[in-house]
Amino acid sequence: MADIIQLLPDAIANQIAAGEVVQRPASVVKELMENAIDAGADDITVIVKDAGKSLVQVIDNGSGMSETDARLSFERHATSKIKKAEDLFELRTMGFRGEALASIAAIAHVEMKTRMPARELGTLLLIEGSEVKKQEQTAFDSGTSISVKNLFYNIPARRNFLKSTPVEMKHIIDEFQRLALAYPEKSFELIHGDQSIHHLQPGKLSQRIVSLFGKNYQQQLAACNEETSLIKVAGYIGRPESAKRTRGEQFFFVNNRFIKSNYLNHAVSTAFEGLLPEGTYPFYVLFMEIDPKHIDVNVHPTKTEIKFDDERAVYAVVRSAVRQALGAHNLSPAIDFSSDVNVISKLSGGDGHFQETYRKEQFSNSLNRANLDNWEKLFNQDEPSALRQGSEHKPFIRFESALNKEDASQHFEERTVFQLHNKYVVRAVRAGLMIMDQEAVHERVLYEKFLLHLKGVAGNSQQSLFPQTVELTPADFALVMEAEEEIKALGFRFEVFGKHAVLVSGTPADIAGGEKELFEGLIEQFKIYQSELSIPLKENLARSLAKRASIKSGQKLQKEEMEALVEGLFACNNPNFSPSGSPTFFIFDAAKIENCFNR
Repeated sequence: MADIIQLLPDAIANQIAAGEVVQRPASVVKELMENAIDAGADDITVIVKDAGKSLVQVIDNGSGMSETDARLSFERHATSKIKKAEDLFELRTMGFRGEALASIAAIAHVEMKTRMPARELGTLLLIEGSEVKKQEQTAFDSGTSISVKNLFYNIPARRNFLKSTPVEMKHIIDEFQRLALAYPEKSFELIHGDQSIHHLQPGKLSQRIVSLFGKNYQQQLAACNEETSLIKVAGYIGRPESAKRTRGEQFFFVNNRFIKSNYLNHAVSTAFEGLLPEGTYPFYVLFMEIDPKHIDVNVHPTKTEIKFDDERAVYAVVRSAVRQALGAHNLSPAIDFSSDVNVISKLSGGDGHFQETYRKEQFSNSLNRANLDNWEKLFNQDEPSALRQGSEHKPFIRFESALNKEDASQHFEERTVFQLHNKYVVRAVRAGLMIMDQEAVHERVLYEKFLLHLKGVAGNSQQSLFPQTVELTPADFALVMEAEEEIKALGFRFEVFGKHAVLVSGTPADIAGGEKELFEGLIEQFKIYQSELSIPLKENLARSLAKRASIKSGQKLQKEEMEALVEGLFACNNPNFSPSGSPTFFIFDAAKIENCFNR
């Protein structure tokens, strides 16, 4: 029998390794930035085009490489960090496996220019699919520039799995932010196309946080420090009232290396216990310094997961550090957590009423009459007077008389409707009692209305007397620009106002709430659904705005508002469920009611 096991060619082996190391353009940005940091650079520029699909270029002023080192750096397992096995347990550098450049060169067109300060000429290398096309001397500033073009050009299947430009750009920004936070003493710049997204000057960690996430964080940060014989914890936590409903602004660094750890996230959450609204996550940037012999960073190809030899002790120190910071800065919640924390929880400034645009006259303009006719069959007989809205007085028995009879000629809009516990709208129907969840019903009504706007029937906008400026993170700004046409179709009016800001001058005409709060709420909810669900952009926007703008459980309604809700639900194409899939109503059958009275 012939031998069947054979060694893979280097080019194929590198492509397989690339599948672990290079998952998307952001992986290239991470690897190249880490190499620049390890080279001692204090000024690093990242240039990307088409969210890194066409180009990722990292330029640094580090130590540079000799001609021999430049060539060897593209070989598998070539590294300057490890000489013996024991070195794996003393690592304080970023990259060390020697797989990154070899993996990148296997799936892209790579150009490297590098020069050591002591030499007059540098080295130029051109590599395509692991094959060296050119190597020669060239004039170049001291440092290194690596350009990665046409990522996954020779693996079309991998390239097809890349997401849209805004999504890939968000991953790049995330990687950039993590390294920029880890080294606030260094200068970083991120350029996408012709736009400079971040230009960060050297400074303190607090200054770097504000530069990355906005001036709003200036008043939200509390210093955190704790030191034991095992570990030192330092950094900043955010105030409880600044917590957000989306993850993403939680950063752990171990020996300046960003890590992901659900275990340590739980330690922080436990320290915040009782201070956060349900479903929100605090901001924190925490650095841990620990002897490398107590950790193993060689767990995952991306090196974002590590193991501690004493996880419980680390957990306890992190939790203690956050608790002490909360106590030292007297960070108690500044909002009423018994009320809804949704930014649009009160549709009309706290008076518990819809705007006039929510009244039934507005709903009736867009009713689907065919659908409504079917619903009206529920109401084709008179309702018993016993179903009238109750009073606050003690119950009493009223004998039937002609004076107490309902007028059979009244149309259904005028029939009995009342609110139960400020959560449910109750209406008598032919089959019995119809009990509606006011929040779910309103979400359904708004969702179908917004979908209609996004399909071409643009929503009306109410202009603001005083337009509001909304500062956004670079990732959120890219998201808004991608969905600009759709957001405006919903009724928002805004324009670019500064580097990463928009000026909101109008909001949908049938929604109450401040321009800034409504716009930020839409983007925040959009990101929540984007992380939890795989739905098209338009559907996400419609669901997000419906979620944020709908009335909430616990809000008292007037009779006209309840009738408008009922009528709006009857006009929906799918009235049975809210956009999230929860039931909008329940009919308590008349036969069940009679059974309760032994009839």
